[in-house]
Amino acid sequence: MGTFIIEGGHQLKGDIQPQGAKNEALQILCAVLLTDQPVEINNVPNIIDVNKLIALLNNLGVKVTKNGPESYTFQADNINLDWLQSEEYKIQGRGLRGSIMLVGPLLARFGKGYIPRPGGDKIGRRRLDTHFEGFIKLGAKFRYNKEEYFYGVEADELHGAYMLLDEASVTGTANIVMAAVLAKGKTTIYNAACEPYLQQLCNMLVRMGANISGIGSNMLIIEGVEKLGGTTHRILPDMIEIGSWIGLAAMTKSEVTIKNVAYDELGIIPATFRKLGITIERRGDDIFIPAHNDGYEIQNYIDGSILTISDAPWPGFTPDLLSIVLVVATQARGSVLIHQKMFESRLFFVDKLIDMGAKIILCDPHRASVIGYDFESQLKATTMTSPDIRAGISLLIAALSAKGTSTIHNIEQIDRGYQNIDSRLRAIGAKIKRLD
Repeated sequence: MGTFIIEGGHQLKGDIQPQGAKNEALQILCAVLLTDQPVEINNVPNIIDVNKLIALLNNLGVKVTKNGPESYTFQADNINLDWLQSEEYKIQGRGLRGSIMLVGPLLARFGKGYIPRPGGDKIGRRRLDTHFEGFIKLGAKFRYNKEEYFYGVEADELHGAYMLLDEASVTGTANIVMAAVLAKGKTTIYNAACEPYLQQLCNMLVRMGANISGIGSNMLIIEGVEKLGGTTHRILPDMIEIGSWIGLAAMTKSEVTIKNVAYDELGIIPATFRKLGITIERRGDDIFIPAHNDGYEIQNYIDGSILTISDAPWPGFTPDLLSIVLVVATQARGSVLIHQKMFESRLFFVDKLIDMGAKIILCDPHRASVIGYDFESQLKATTMTSPDIRAGISLLIAALSAKGTSTIHNIEQIDRGYQNIDSRLRAIGAKIKRLD
């Protein structure tokens, strides 16, 4: 189990480049299974979860060529479907939440898709019903082995259908879209997720020959085609990393420029951080955060009531950044209520912040009230364990702002979402050391 040793309380300065978006990469990589032609993917993040998926695709028979540090070409022209029943596949698939999105492309192109119940972050229950109910409406037969926790869908032929999703699941929408592009006839997906990463997937599929309309809305209409071809695709910068660096700059009173952020794809993320009083300057496609030496003040609502920041499906505020907002609020002037609606365990890391001296009241599994210190009392260094990716980066930000030297164990959780994070932070002045 790896460990970070962090000497906090130092101001940082410099430029930082966000990696490619993990959540987009997991969708895009699964989509290479939809064609036997080469697909070139650029800006692929070098992180544990993405590398696990690339290895899984390779074991499935996909030819993987590494063109450069963040560029790959995939060709799925000789898939070994028997490997889907192997014990090795069951072990590898179980260790990666994103492996669920293999099922749609496999079902569409080969008439069968299998997956063990995926693992991933311990942030509460995340249902798979949306995925499989969509496949069933397209004509697939569903089976589930309770002893092995092994799911399967099979179909001689998929047919387009109308469906109203019970939740705007991003991975569920992506999976159904990938199944529907090769189905016969028209598929209408209402209450579809419309995140930029889902838009990226749809636009890539259109370049491959798919017929998809309504991209960017919550209603997607797909006319099935017989075959898809190859393409070249570039993954967006990771908006969660961008939000993390905004929070880090504010908490450490640092002057930081976040480079090439695809600003127009960030939605309400900059506006949400501005509500905490953080100054965000757009400079072309970069974000400049000045040193907040005088702190930052949370805005109340216009009637004077306390601000509430909550998560919601896009274009609402992403749940992946609520933990960052919570940490940043601990040193703001004023108070804020954080309402985590979508996952029931994502706020359970706040006990570690309370140990560091933060003034937080955990109202219930979904709500936390934060009373900011206005930097009048620094957080105190401590020893802690990272429970998941997003809590891990939030604790790292807290440690970098704290007085003294902190220790964070189980940093593999952070590595699953952030590539080379320690060396990138050292480049802008952070005092952080990795122990393996």
